[in-house]
Amino acid sequence: MTTKTTRAARRPAAKPTRRTGAKRRPPTKSARKPAPAIVPAPTASKQSQLIAMLRTPAGAKIEQLTELTGWQPHTVRGTISGTLRKRLKLNVTCVGHVYRIVQAQA
Repeated sequence: MTTKTTRAARRPAAKPTRRTGAKRRPPTKSARKPAPAIVPAPTASKQSQLIAMLRTPAGAKIEQLTELTGWQPHTVRGTISGTLRKRLKLNVTCVGHVYRIVQAQA
């Protein structure tokens, strides 16, 4: 007569788990450091340098602006068109490939 073995008896024994310590949980929100209230703005950003160069009476050519920022010419033109003109509402003019910011006449 053959003895029937149960399915559990045929399975290999489970490997013992190795627990060296409890799992680490991320710190709770109250334990995290609060964000600083005032974040100082960078003083010499590329955009501020670009604006400063365009505000000079002589203005600046694309080549000068690419040297200043390290950007490609199409990036400089896009920044002038998108950020300076549209978002910051600055009056940027181009005469003879020289860009400058002029004050709006009242």
